Amino acid sequence: MNRTDRLYALVEELRAVSPRPRSARWLAARFEVSSRTIERDIGALQQTGVPIWAEPGRTGGYVLDRARTLPPVNLTAGEAVAMALALHRLRGTPFAAAAGSALRKLVAVMPAADVAEAHRLAGRVHLIGDGPVTPVPAPVADAVAARRVLRIRYADRGGADSSRDVEPLAYLGNSRHWYLLAWCRLRGGVRAFRADRILSVHSLTETVTRELRPDDLDIPHERVRPLSLV
Repeated sequence: MNRTDRLYALVEELRAVSPRPRSARWLAARFEVSSRTIERDIGALQQTGVPIWAEPGRTGGYVLDRARTLPPVNLTAGEAVAMALALHRLRGTPFAAAAGSALRKLVAVMPAADVAEAHRLAGRVHLIGDGPVTPVPAPVADAVAARRVLRIRYADRGGADSSRDVEPLAYLGNSRHWYLLAWCRLRGGVRAFRADRILSVHSLTETVTRELRPDDLDIPHERVRPLSLV
């Protein structure tokens, strides 16, 4: 069992027996790790806002406040990333810290496979500044998540449009626009396609295997940051 799966299972084990405690030794035997590893895992969960505390004494151990936690949440990877992006817009407001804590609590109780997929999808979202305002066409969003090649009609800055097959790699957003970062088969290389200039989208059956590299962006690295779920 990897650590992400174990953290999820720890929360569910403590939830199942709450308000009774589980000792670090008992949990270590249950998950076949050391007591020290369990203590580190509990500390990591506490730092993300999961309400776990230690009860002292011979019959003590770790207790989870069932009333302040959620059962397994059926959020999809796309829904989790959408929440992270929405909360990004709260930066600088009095509720920014609370919003981040809320997202961490949700991620902590999502199934491990969904969490891993959400992190992979979030890694394909890059932001400059406070976030964009123009929408991304739904077929483009679906293709980035599903890693499908697209055939698009695109209008350039002068208004002339052309058809091309592209391999979606990531999003890039600034304070005004969303851009689709994709490998353009017509011209070769990674291109940025402004979302509001994509006139039509058709998803092909081919799967995208290429990954975006930091050097593919002709933007100073310090100006771009990936979206994070934490």
